[in-house]
Amino acid sequence: MSQIVVRVRSNVGVERSIKETLNMLNLTKVNHAVIIPDNAQYAGMLQKAKDYITWGDATAEMVESMLRERGRLIGDKPLTDDVVASESEHKDIATLAKAIASDDVSVKAVTGLKRVFRLHPPRGPKGWGGIKRSFTVGGALGPRGDAISSLVERMI
Repeated sequence: MSQIVVRVRSNVGVERSIKETLNMLNLTKVNHAVIIPDNAQYAGMLQKAKDYITWGDATAEMVESMLRERGRLIGDKPLTDDVVASESEHKDIATLAKAIASDDVSVKAVTGLKRVFRLHPPRGPKGWGGIKRSFTVGGALGPRGDAISSLVERMI
């Protein structure tokens, strides 16, 4: 199963090795999100940058919503079913989202698709809930599991 990773905090005062890790994840700005495969290499990167990001399990519905609403091609063109059919082996965004969520393919499967999703800050009265505390104590940082869907839904 793939992971959705969202950058919560900025670069100010970040140790160099953590900054490099965030750059390797393509998380260069706050409120940017990426979808990564669930493997040991990425797990180590997530643990290293856990004080600056939040992540959780990607569902097919959430990946499809991210691709439809926030998926952009090079040149800032929106992602459509026609583009997915012509630039990948999938027939539409829904089948691509299922394949990405199940870790069969990555976002790189569509030629020209940007790997970073630019999201809004979280809407609603809670917002982030505190960007210096872990999710387990009511903050925004670290692993969320399935609760990432509610956060990303408020950010799309």
